[in-house]
Amino acid sequence: MMKRFLTAMLGSIAGFWISLIILGVTFIVFIIVAAASGSGTSVSLDNNSVLHLKLSGDIQEREKPIKTIYDLQSYNEDAVTYNDILFALEEAKNDDNIKGIFIECIGSTLGVASYHEIHDAINDFKKSGKWVYAYGDNYTLGDYYIASVSDSLFLNPVGNAQIMGLSATTIFYKGLMDKIGIEAQIIKVGTYKSAVEPFILTEMSDASREQQEKYIGNIWSEISSQIAKSRNVSVEDVNMWADSLVFTTSGEKHIEYKIADKLSYRHEVEDMMHKSLGLDSSEKINYVGVRDYCSIKRSVIDDVANDHIAILYATGDIVDSGDGGIVGTEIVPQIIDLAKDEKVKGLILRVNSGGGSAFASEQIWEALEQFKKTGKPFYVSMGDFAASGGYYISCGADKIFAKQTTLTGSIGIFAIIPNAKDFLNNKLGIYTGEVSSNAHGNFPSFISPMTDSQKENLQKYVERGYEIFVKRCADGRKMSVDDIKKIAEGRVWDGISAKEIGLIDEFGGLQEAIAQMKKETGLSDIKEYPIYSMSIFNQILESGQLSEVKILPAEVGEFKEYFHLINRIKRMSTIQCKMEDIIIK
Repeated sequence: MMKRFLTAMLGSIAGFWISLIILGVTFIVFIIVAAASGSGTSVSLDNNSVLHLKLSGDIQEREKPIKTIYDLQSYNEDAVTYNDILFALEEAKNDDNIKGIFIECIGSTLGVASYHEIHDAINDFKKSGKWVYAYGDNYTLGDYYIASVSDSLFLNPVGNAQIMGLSATTIFYKGLMDKIGIEAQIIKVGTYKSAVEPFILTEMSDASREQQEKYIGNIWSEISSQIAKSRNVSVEDVNMWADSLVFTTSGEKHIEYKIADKLSYRHEVEDMMHKSLGLDSSEKINYVGVRDYCSIKRSVIDDVANDHIAILYATGDIVDSGDGGIVGTEIVPQIIDLAKDEKVKGLILRVNSGGGSAFASEQIWEALEQFKKTGKPFYVSMGDFAASGGYYISCGADKIFAKQTTLTGSIGIFAIIPNAKDFLNNKLGIYTGEVSSNAHGNFPSFISPMTDSQKENLQKYVERGYEIFVKRCADGRKMSVDDIKKIAEGRVWDGISAKEIGLIDEFGGLQEAIAQMKKETGLSDIKEYPIYSMSIFNQILESGQLSEVKILPAEVGEFKEYFHLINRIKRMSTIQCKMEDIIIK
């Protein structure tokens, strides 16, 4: 017995040190690669260049700083971001060196409103008179939405366009939680506040289905009408493509239905571009990728010394503290600093968030109110989502811009406290003993259910938070509390509906918000915040958390995934302003 114990212990120790050595070697290799990649770029911008927009993989809102080894491992030097794409398109339309755009559709992941903004930005680019070609082996709906505005849309002879309409999927955890013995104790305000449903139901409530059908229908109507206009077909035609599973038909059918203009292999598309550029077939096309183009054109954007407009990105879940998302303890001082900075003459808050911590949302809202007291203009540009806590931090803006396909609203609040007593006692055999000086000394507890008294008091607490949220919205939108309550109740609205009921001011994306802010302030310089080094090498050196390693004890074994679920709930602040997690595709 002792021998087996010592063998297992020594094996565990050896494994730990071997893991550290491997991690260290990996880290050193990444530093060497990073240093080499940061040594400069060989890309040139001559007078006959093509902007190469490659739609591939997960396109983030903005490049994120590297803080952990996991960030470093997933780092992709060639990846483009949403804000880089918009910047490149805006610059390229007036750049005499750029003769056209080649959109290569490989399969990207992006929110619907972000696809919408890029679609509109390419339409705006075309006003310059320059050409736009698009090519894809197999078009996803999002990629096709962008590509549909091109002058010539090419499809691989054995490819297809996966146009099937939109769907919203909600994943429910109730069955799993029942099996492993975890109860989600929920207190909420709002009939439509469906963010809690995955933890307490196994299917959609009628209210949740009602709101999803409404906004999915409106968003698809917007997308299908724009595709129809770009392809010179009717909306009925686009719906026919979707309903008939057109991707299963031949390439020739895609041409017949006007989904594509020509069946071509990629090299044949390059031949077309050679002709458009006036190049001999033996000459090489000077493709300039979005990331490289931004590096060339944006070389001084983080060194603006003059009066300027600040664009502050607020992306992800709203959390009180920690890493990732919109961190209250980080963004609040950032906003106060911008208010005090005499060179900052206006602020655009770019919000792409389904919400999160109610406490952090209130702190961010208050910091933005301090900014407004300076008399500087404050706009909000909503991305794919600006709902619940995302709307909380947006509602006080002088102007709110959103696309028709943005999801917003969800003015509601809830509390979630997991009870893992059954899981610990009956699944793991873990028991606890407690001693408290008062009746509620252990509240909130992760290992015991709430009492009726605790539920009653927490309900009052949540309702008070809801009243504060509603008041913030009413004051910010210059509406009565009663009018806000009529459109609140946690209901999610698409941008079209949101404008009708007064939750936003204007249809438009980030570029439209910037254009109006420039007009109001008379300034042309912009600067993006938060500022961090874009050099991966510098980020590695400056990061104090890069060596972070998360180890789950081997003894947990088959229960590892259950622990991840528990931790997901446990990490959430007790009081939440958050819309439900849905997958739209």
